[in-house]
Amino acid sequence: MFVANHISWIDIHALNSIIPTRFIAKSDIQNWPVFGYLAKKSNVLFISRERRQDAALIVHTTNNSLLNGDTVCLFPEGTTTDGTKIKPFKSSLIQGAIHANATIWPIACRYPHKDGSINTEIAYADETTLIESIQQVLQQKEVVVELHFLGPISTSELTEVDKDRRKLTSHIEHLIREKLSLN
Repeated sequence: MFVANHISWIDIHALNSIIPTRFIAKSDIQNWPVFGYLAKKSNVLFISRERRQDAALIVHTTNNSLLNGDTVCLFPEGTTTDGTKIKPFKSSLIQGAIHANATIWPIACRYPHKDGSINTEIAYADETTLIESIQQVLQQKEVVVELHFLGPISTSELTEVDKDRRKLTSHIEHLIREKLSLN
């Protein structure tokens, strides 16, 4: 399981360029023009945030997907940011990786300018619409993405105390914040 901070729809393409990945996404994406169609065709696991019982179903589906050999990616912030901060990680879906005894790969995602500053124009966050985001990305001359794969966490080797999903999620969030210097 990949677990990453989330800045833009480009994150998905960047990660998929390295390894085919099933993403967990909010259900409203299914209805987006073009992206919804592509998400359905790429076997995205959709979750409805309005219905609490969907979390248990997606944990079960994630567990089965991991046990069947799929690579699954989760953006536990539940939304995107402009890259200058990280929102608190939600922990419920990490349970699927724990049940499957999967290896979790924390990934710190960053879009830098040449001078090292953060490229906030690449973000699909806050009040930016999808069309505006696409336009902002297309106006850029050179987009650089950094995907920092941090040390893997083998859930099968964790103690029972460390298998607590909240504790594990907090640890993963801390690792990503530390790598991006966003403490």
